[in-house]
Amino acid sequence: MEDILQKLYDMTAIGSIVEDPRFLIMYLLAFVLFYLGIRKHYEPLLLIPIAFGVLIANFPGGEMGVIQANSDGMVEVHGQMKDIYQMSLPEIAHDLGLMNFLYYMLIKTGFLPPVIFMGVGALTDFGPMLRNLRLAIFGAAAQLGIFTVLIVAVASGFTTKEAASLGIIGGADGPTAIFTTIKLAPHLLGPIAIAAYSYMALVPVIIPLVVRLLCSEKELRINMKEQDKLYPNKTEFKNMRVLKIIFPIAVTTVVAIIVPTAVPLIGMLMFGNLLKEIGSDTSRLFDTISNSIMNTATVFLGLCVGATMTVDAFLNLQTIGIVVGGFFAFGLSISGGILMVKVMNLFVKKKINPLVGATGLSAVPMASRVCNDISTKIDPKNHVLNYCMSSNVSGVIGSAVAAGVLISFLG
Repeated sequence: MEDILQKLYDMTAIGSIVEDPRFLIMYLLAFVLFYLGIRKHYEPLLLIPIAFGVLIANFPGGEMGVIQANSDGMVEVHGQMKDIYQMSLPEIAHDLGLMNFLYYMLIKTGFLPPVIFMGVGALTDFGPMLRNLRLAIFGAAAQLGIFTVLIVAVASGFTTKEAASLGIIGGADGPTAIFTTIKLAPHLLGPIAIAAYSYMALVPVIIPLVVRLLCSEKELRINMKEQDKLYPNKTEFKNMRVLKIIFPIAVTTVVAIIVPTAVPLIGMLMFGNLLKEIGSDTSRLFDTISNSIMNTATVFLGLCVGATMTVDAFLNLQTIGIVVGGFFAFGLSISGGILMVKVMNLFVKKKINPLVGATGLSAVPMASRVCNDISTKIDPKNHVLNYCMSSNVSGVIGSAVAAGVLISFLG
């Protein structure tokens, strides 16, 4: 009877958890992410799959954690080192388990981030940006955090490629962060993805914090609609539909010529947007991309990213540095947009609300909604949503181009 009880005990994960209490920290992390996604409604479509991936990856014996290949592409399989790039997908599934099969097929190949960008493009309206092109510059200014943190991270001991992957968190774009990290520092994918998506989910907390630090109430009361009445735009587009169809084609062409490494992201983003703007002729394709494909890609991306967060991969000083650095990258990107507005307001008659600069991130449309809420709390009549969206959607393009530049120089 004692042997039976011992075998039953050995069959469970209890012994391994008792021997290594670090597993409890990972369970706590998963529960925190569940709380943010379920109770706080912060990016639930992403945080809940990620949280579940973290949970199932950290049960000893479950074999659901992703085993990261080293810089030479070698992984340990039953005590032997094998080249992951020489293993077939059936071998990976048999020797490393289901989650590794999904990870190396969908994530490591760089397949899912561009697919998600295609869905994002189908759900994005570039109209507000095209109507207020002068506000699009703040999408570039908000990339300040990426390059500032890159320099600081290199000085702190990270390699240049690792620092670039860390800095890209400042773009506030999960797929872009994943795509860049896959190309430059795949061994850091887990903590960088978690940091990127966690800070995206915390946009309603981080943006108000930065705004309170940098902006006065007088600046936040600047009414953009009144400014438009005082200083109306001289350029008006008579046929916006044609312009919105030409725009994705033109952007793809220009970016492909100048920064070819950004094409996988920008190209798919603009392709999805083009299908949306054409209208009824491509409505079936638009519906498929924006719903079934987007949802499927999000599910697998979240699970796979979460499964990379194993005890050994996450609980180390390097990961702590990534989490801290990611926060500063995010905060500096918001600050960069706000400071750019402040500088412009010194030289132009038509003033701009600093909240427009605070949305030069890729967190569309959450960042714009948060800034609009801040504005209407101060003045219920001051709605800045459309103006913020101009900067917000340009930030999507800006972060993807920044990623392409980093990959081109460092990849």
